[in-house]
Amino acid sequence: MPVRGRKKAGVLVPLFASDAGSLSIVMTRRGDQLRRHAGELSFPGGRFDDDDADLSSTALREAHEEIGLAPPSVELLGALPPTPTIATGYAVHPFVGLIDPGQEWVRSQREVAAVHEFDVAELLAGYGRRRIKRRGIGFTTDTYVVDDQLVWGATARILGDLFARLEAAGLS
Repeated sequence: MPVRGRKKAGVLVPLFASDAGSLSIVMTRRGDQLRRHAGELSFPGGRFDDDDADLSSTALREAHEEIGLAPPSVELLGALPPTPTIATGYAVHPFVGLIDPGQEWVRSQREVAAVHEFDVAELLAGYGRRRIKRRGIGFTTDTYVVDDQLVWGATARILGDLFARLEAAGLS
């Protein structure tokens, strides 16, 4: 699908069924020292490299580099519509993957400040259009909040696409 953005990126949207049977999703908090999207909640992923076979390969490679998730342990279920990042000019291509619960996360100290596992029902309950401020500019946008964790921007748009598909399939 066409999407605006000068740079292509692939992200993995890792899902797993918790021991209680609920659906959970894995996200990262980007390091505060990063030049782009510092401190934001996101999915593991990054820029397409010429060595990558395709954007799903990019997503799997980056998830391995960022959180230690081995590509063979991911069952790719499909792709969500690509979404642009407004400020940084990326065309982000999300790929949904099923993983086993109980993963031992090995985060990249350089790129990832924390790994979070969120219950999908809690994310859905935390949805709202909120006014936030970034770089001194206020705007209203779709957000998801669980405890004190705020998801917004391209990541929130990807979640919205995922949740719409889960609802249509009767899985949310």
